[in-house]
Amino acid sequence: MQIPVGKTLRVTGAAAFMGLVLLAAGCNKTGSTGAVSPDEMSMGQATAPVTVIEYASVACPICGHVNETVMPEFKAKYVDTGKVRYVYRPMMTGNPAVAAAGHLLAECAGKDKYFSVVDQVMRSQQAMGGEETGYANARPVLFSIGQSLGMSEDAFNKCITDEKGLQRLNDLNQQYMTRDGVNGTPTFLINGKKLDRIPLNIGDFDTALKPYLGK
Repeated sequence: MQIPVGKTLRVTGAAAFMGLVLLAAGCNKTGSTGAVSPDEMSMGQATAPVTVIEYASVACPICGHVNETVMPEFKAKYVDTGKVRYVYRPMMTGNPAVAAAGHLLAECAGKDKYFSVVDQVMRSQQAMGGEETGYANARPVLFSIGQSLGMSEDAFNKCITDEKGLQRLNDLNQQYMTRDGVNGTPTFLINGKKLDRIPLNIGDFDTALKPYLGK
């Protein structure tokens, strides 16, 4: 089961510290695209024969589960060996306020630390209180991650409340919905073709990638 785009969980306490304009619900499916712009966050060789794009949210529990249980082996087996280029596209599903703050924090960390921060935030979902509490403990947990990056409280606050950054995330999410037909997270594309199921183990990726990579 995916977390649908536009679904807003309880955000009491989390949204208050950011004053976010939440992502509007709705989706028009117009087909998916595998085109990748140079400024997108990616791992692996740009010349890899296969590009895997993941639309995910740091506040999506299913994304967090896949990130922790499947993606490490996927990256070791396919990305680190030069077979796959992996591209991450940030969505604001689950708790939109926490998703936006977590993604902005990753961006502020810089490209070399972006994926490390995304991983830290996803693995901290329960520490933030999870869905059950509306991520009521999100701010101190995210701030702790910011401190580990050398951020002062002022720098952290400016990072997660950056209006231009928030607007850009909103614009990207609308683009992903209307252009790529993404209506839930996590969603994966392989060379532009959307997977019809969430890969819940490395075997699912093996099966999906075999037509592109052969043996």
